[in-house]
Amino acid sequence: MRNKLKVLFLCTGNSCRSQMAEGWTRELKGNVIEPWSAGVIKTRLNPHAVAVMAEAGIDISNHFSKEVHELRDIPFDYVVTVCDHARETCPFFPGKVKKIHCGFDDPPSLTVNMPNGERKLDVYRRVRDEIRAFVETLPERLLQEAGGADA
Repeated sequence: MRNKLKVLFLCTGNSCRSQMAEGWTRELKGNVIEPWSAGVIKTRLNPHAVAVMAEAGIDISNHFSKEVHELRDIPFDYVVTVCDHARETCPFFPGKVKKIHCGFDDPPSLTVNMPNGERKLDVYRRVRDEIRAFVETLPERLLQEAGGADA
């Protein structure tokens, strides 16, 4: 029996996009991928991300923000950066870890000047759905983008 791929979704603050990616992956691909998420810095779980994931039937309310160094002892197969800042500041990972970038818009930045409500949540929903579409392509996309490596 083959082990699950260990995949880390890395974002700036591990509050929104990486948390959504971990949630979707656990739900949709948990039979073949062991998902994790972390940030370059530690912040707090974004309540709007929690709300829109709950709308889709995924409970991430028990997730919490982690800094990438807290997971340094986990032998990841892939690190997927989901924002440009994380890609630019991605730390070194020992071993055969493969790095992939798939950037998504940052809902908190896009909605910072919006009042709470449906218009704001619609931005989070759009990014949630884009992340789901990406996760649905896993693990094949990881293998393809890493050059057909033996993972």
